[in-house]
Amino acid sequence: MEGLRTYTGVERAAVLMMLVGEDEAAAILQKLDPEEVRQLGAAMFKVADVSEQEVETVLDDFVDRARERTTIGFDPRPKIEAVMNRALGREKAESVLARITPAEAACELELLDWLDASEIAAMIEKEHPQIAAVLIANLDASVGGQVLELMPDAVQPDILHRIARLGPITPEAVDTLRTLLANRTGAGSTGQGVTLGGTREAAKILSGARKATEQRVMPKLFKIDRDVAKAIEEAMFVFDNLLELDDKNLGTLIRNVDGEILTKALKGVDEAVRNRFLGCMSARAADGIRDEMESRGPMRLAEVLEAQKAMIATARGLAKDGTIMMGGGEDDYV
Repeated sequence: MEGLRTYTGVERAAVLMMLVGEDEAAAILQKLDPEEVRQLGAAMFKVADVSEQEVETVLDDFVDRARERTTIGFDPRPKIEAVMNRALGREKAESVLARITPAEAACELELLDWLDASEIAAMIEKEHPQIAAVLIANLDASVGGQVLELMPDAVQPDILHRIARLGPITPEAVDTLRTLLANRTGAGSTGQGVTLGGTREAAKILSGARKATEQRVMPKLFKIDRDVAKAIEEAMFVFDNLLELDDKNLGTLIRNVDGEILTKALKGVDEAVRNRFLGCMSARAADGIRDEMESRGPMRLAEVLEAQKAMIATARGLAKDGTIMMGGGEDDYV
């Protein structure tokens, strides 16, 4: 077995995923959390050229089955896309695939890493908002938030809207960015396209800006495109953010959430997170939730995510009317 690759645990699981049928693979993915789906999906691309010997090495319990189905050295994209779509739905699958699919024409604007936010903002201040959006989307979210802040107030909502709507970027747009950098460094152009942005990326960038920027930009963005603004708003606040509430505010939230929704939402979290929520309830109520979760047995991931989404919506509503106080970045003082 000399010369064979050594696979990690995730890559071993990925080999099995590439061997089983789409229905089986989709059923497995539905049991995983988003981060596990991302890691496993990325690993599936890495093991696409696995050899028969390597399959026998990492999956000796499945040798007979593996020998019949080791020809996975083909383009894995169609199968992985089909499995992801079936398990997660098209919208979520596209979000995962956009981050794990190996780029055929990668846009490596590494030189941006050597510039600070003020230099980048000055470089694109007079460029078309679309060019600014593409460049900011290519930055680390925290740096992108700083650059967005430094852009003229009037164009900030437009830029954020364009970031949320980005997808495949034309080679011409990428070349424009490279030209901007080439004027400073002498870098050349590759004539390649790339895919950037999306509502999640826009949300991360806005989260990297100060709270005052969010409060100024979001109302204007709602006027430009309500659907995009709402998607960004939802992406900026996820279930884990509820853990940032103190016991008093978390207890208030729990009292305003239907028991059925709470049971489903907590079914999909680990024990430590579950105890954090249940610790803000009376012992009797907490025991009742635990008993209900145990009696239900396995639950579909889609049901859990829907319940968690409902809890987030309730939390946002309570925060807006001042019933609870939620964190959301540093406050500005004058």
